[in-house]
Amino acid sequence: MTITTHQTTPYAGQKPGTSGLRKKVRVFQQANYAENFIQAVFDVVERPAGSTLVIGGDGRYHNRTVIQQAIRMAAANGYAQVLVGQGGILSTPAASNVIRQYKASGGLILSASHNPGGPDEDFGIKYNIANGGPAPEGVTEAIYARTQTIDRWHAVDTADIDLDSCGSVDVGGCQVSVIDPVADYADLMEKLFDFAAIRAAASDGLTMAFDAMHAVTGPYAVEILEKRLGFGAGTVRNGVPLEDFGGHHPDPNLVHAKALFDTMFAPDAPDFGAASDGDGDRNLIIGKGRFITPSDSLAMLAANAHLAPGYARGLAGIARSMPTSAAADRVAEALGIPAFETPTGWKFFGNLLDAGKATICGEESAGTGSDHVREKDGLWAVLLWLNILAVRKISVDELAREHWAKYGRNYYARHDYEGLPTEQADALIAALKAKLDSLPGQSFGALTVATADSFSYLDPVDGSTSANQGLRVLFEGGSRIVFRLSGTGTEGATLRVYLERYEPADGYLDRETGDMLADLIAAADAVAGIVAHTGRTAPDVIT
Repeated sequence: MTITTHQTTPYAGQKPGTSGLRKKVRVFQQANYAENFIQAVFDVVERPAGSTLVIGGDGRYHNRTVIQQAIRMAAANGYAQVLVGQGGILSTPAASNVIRQYKASGGLILSASHNPGGPDEDFGIKYNIANGGPAPEGVTEAIYARTQTIDRWHAVDTADIDLDSCGSVDVGGCQVSVIDPVADYADLMEKLFDFAAIRAAASDGLTMAFDAMHAVTGPYAVEILEKRLGFGAGTVRNGVPLEDFGGHHPDPNLVHAKALFDTMFAPDAPDFGAASDGDGDRNLIIGKGRFITPSDSLAMLAANAHLAPGYARGLAGIARSMPTSAAADRVAEALGIPAFETPTGWKFFGNLLDAGKATICGEESAGTGSDHVREKDGLWAVLLWLNILAVRKISVDELAREHWAKYGRNYYARHDYEGLPTEQADALIAALKAKLDSLPGQSFGALTVATADSFSYLDPVDGSTSANQGLRVLFEGGSRIVFRLSGTGTEGATLRVYLERYEPADGYLDRETGDMLADLIAAADAVAGIVAHTGRTAPDVIT
């Protein structure tokens, strides 16, 4: 079969963010745009002779087109085998598992995660390395450098393959296998969790609602929750993946999953509610009348993980991203295990997991996971919650109250200011960074600044340093505010403001979060000049 070399010129701005390259579909539809980036990946990543490449995505618009081209390019670039999910579908954690299970050299995951999908919406590509995790900064920087000099890309001349039927086909000497996207992942979950205990609880009347948001986890949730665990038909809502996610924003927060929130706060609410996002790596946890923040979920899961067979021997350590609340740190201290604070981005957990220093990791942005793969994993978190509730025969609300009574409560919220002009967001951060040194000792209402800095991370495994990972303002008494610009959007900038107040075990443990954070909300504007810089008087999303 003929390999054709296509001449090209670089596109500006093909720099991967925290989770790969994300742009509008219309950007990726430009001639050579996706091909340039994929070829840059193939040009720089480690892949021994005879390597296997995994390809899959979240089913969003444009996935199939790019997958077909990626297959032709992989064949032309010397891959011996390509594994692709049936229908082009692989959740991000399932892709990580496939990479690890089949010892692939890496994988292309086509997703813009929780961002909306459709012809006028978002698309993304990221590369995961052989451990199944997102490419580290050294690799993404090399990919970006190559995109700036790319002058050709290679592909075999062949028709599209049938993505909807499992089986193998030869493409230019490369064996392309379309695999069941669900089976291997579901089998792994059954090894980690006490499915018998969960089945018994479901049989005894435990009820739940899972919103797949017309995204990738629908088939996984139906197979695991309804077929293997015995929850009733209809437990999985919006379970069919759609290219535009049904016109909705597949972000499992209280704004975009409002229907689930309303269900869980209704008089006839089921016992447990959960949701996952576009590519299946995030989660939302709600009990009957009780929302659990992602930061609290991480802490509560870590405190009870030993109840699941996969974690019965205990945890090596707990890792969290810097903006995530310190609730998990208190659990680590009680368990006598290390707690690690990393920059935002799951790739920073990879070294800790590979070195056996951490077992469970989490981010405030609704990502939680463990060393079973090298990605955050929405359904994994849901199943660990179910395992704990089934074994302890306790409600979500009861578990939360018990946890806070033992460890205290970290009241926590994230305020997102979305779609800001980049120059406004950059100016706000620059001005705040310039005055960090002068903040200690200053008072903002009843709050007095203890320290303020720009967070820098020294990786305890490889000794690398990642600087400028967010601006922290810490107050006397343990409260704090963190400011950072998000790397997950496709247009403009998103300013994220993280607010945290610790209340000890003998304090106010069941107050409204907004009331408990009122002083911090006022201080955030006073410290950073949010209204003055952006003109925004309120955030777009509060989580």
